[in-house]
Amino acid sequence: MDFRPWLILLVMLSASLSGCLGEDEAMDSMNGEDNFYPEPWDREDLVYEDNDSFSRVSMPGLYEIGEVQSIYVPVPSITAADGGAGVTGGAEVHLGLWLPVIEGCDYSASNLSEECKVPVISEVGPYYDDGDVSATTPAERLGRFLIENYVPHGYGVAQVSVFGTGNSNHCMDLMGTDEQRGIDAAVSWLGEQPWSNGKVGMIGKSYDGSTPWQAATFGNPYLSTIVPMSGLIGVHELMWRNGSMEARGAIMHNGVYGSFGIDGDVSDSENLCEGYVEGYVNGPLAYQTGGMVEFAGNTYWTERSFLGRVVQNYQGSVYIIQGMQDWNVDPHMAFPTHQIMEEAGIEVKTLAGQWAHDYPDRVSGHSSQGSGEGAEAYPYTLRWDWADEMLYWFDWYLKGEGREPTLGVEMQDNRGGWRFESTYPALDTEYLVISGAELSPDGAAISAASTITMTYGPFEEDIYIAGMPTFHIPVTPSTLNGAHGYLEMRDDNGMRLGHAVMDYRFHAGGRDGQLALIPYVEVTGYMEFMPMDVFLSAGESITILMTQTGQDYVPSSSSVGGYSIDWDEATLTLPIVKRTCNDLFQAPMQDYGNSEEGLRMC
Repeated sequence: MDFRPWLILLVMLSASLSGCLGEDEAMDSMNGEDNFYPEPWDREDLVYEDNDSFSRVSMPGLYEIGEVQSIYVPVPSITAADGGAGVTGGAEVHLGLWLPVIEGCDYSASNLSEECKVPVISEVGPYYDDGDVSATTPAERLGRFLIENYVPHGYGVAQVSVFGTGNSNHCMDLMGTDEQRGIDAAVSWLGEQPWSNGKVGMIGKSYDGSTPWQAATFGNPYLSTIVPMSGLIGVHELMWRNGSMEARGAIMHNGVYGSFGIDGDVSDSENLCEGYVEGYVNGPLAYQTGGMVEFAGNTYWTERSFLGRVVQNYQGSVYIIQGMQDWNVDPHMAFPTHQIMEEAGIEVKTLAGQWAHDYPDRVSGHSSQGSGEGAEAYPYTLRWDWADEMLYWFDWYLKGEGREPTLGVEMQDNRGGWRFESTYPALDTEYLVISGAELSPDGAAISAASTITMTYGPFEEDIYIAGMPTFHIPVTPSTLNGAHGYLEMRDDNGMRLGHAVMDYRFHAGGRDGQLALIPYVEVTGYMEFMPMDVFLSAGESITILMTQTGQDYVPSSSSVGGYSIDWDEATLTLPIVKRTCNDLFQAPMQDYGNSEEGLRMC
């Protein structure tokens, strides 16, 4: 039986049905055992509210939102050895908690019926009481979205301040061991309460998207699902790519988050902990070396590298949300992370759109993107079904209700088209290998002031470059200082398609390099582009520009200097998939155009 017409009718009439006869039955159908919420490719006819800054669930919940509670959670694992509040005493994290008002349920009672027990969705981060809102005020960035959408559907929502921020004491150690233990304590407290069903989910963006990864490192039995949005799988992984540092890397701790700790009040003494002090030296040192510096027992970067411990310990599910045009938290945080989760046996789904450092449903951010950085995909980037999608996900993993989600990757290309892949890169990916000489480079040596231009094409048929292209480039440095390279891929119109960067001391890729290159000794740089999903029509070509540096990447003083290139031995490899308009689906409230200028042609 096809339920879609009935669902569409329910969605369109949801506002008028609120409080009317039949609402309970509708809710049971939407969120109970008979959940028939359609798959992404079957939602094109759904209609949602779009008059707020965020999306809303299509059906109203049954419960009112209770008064916020202010909670302090003790963290006894912080001891005198950690300094800060470990010395002054009573390390604790603060949270604001909203629970649904359920008739007959007194949350202060110790023995509650199963009908009174609810799962909790939490957002954890450093921004409460930082010129925004307190942890007990719904935050505009995500708090309102969570509280107004999900508390009425029988969820608790918690806003948690990490150590050294908001009303949490101790030390802001930038995702270090202390912060991780504080987050884990908050998860345990939320899962252990008499009113809790023992299942906790975490969701957040940016820094708040890194805290779910941090929590997952512990294998906490209460943590059932995480939704990291543009979240960090590690601090060093964010700031360095193949040994090349973003401009902010050297001062990220003391210049940005360090200000949260030292502000001239009496609580400054609580920041005298190991992780806080180490942050002031590790950024500059890593800038010079490019690697994960360890000295005198200092494990600053390895403590802040989460993915390996997640794979080892985590038992829940993961929903990754990533902007493919995010220059703040690059998409290499999501790919190949998705496949790493799959291989570890962790249930994972990814939603990846052509937005920047943003949410899937925010008009203000999506509409302001520039050419080559998401503008061509707008307005198809907007996912007004996102609130429903998250409810669908949480219902399954936190309540055990509804239909098991279909796992895989919802990917959007650079011109706005959405499609579903079982994994990413796709299983049927073909790899086009192109020699450096075929690209007709207009130079064989590069300096700080020079640019080498390469071209390939035209392509004989429509293609997608979908995944992480590689460019293996033999280089010979002319100085002891080494060499640095930046690649930008463009289309025929000069629109940016993707980029790659490398400090050639890290020519093998990854985080293991050498202190210096030997002058006039060739090494092959195994460069990998950031994940990209680019549609090119038959007859189009690509251009690659090579410079020493570009955008916000900064070559270390240890990696400057000119070098020559052996193009005969260089190879560019493009991951190619063949897809047509038949493989695309339309997001709700967005129709692919075929006549109006600027709209996607399908």
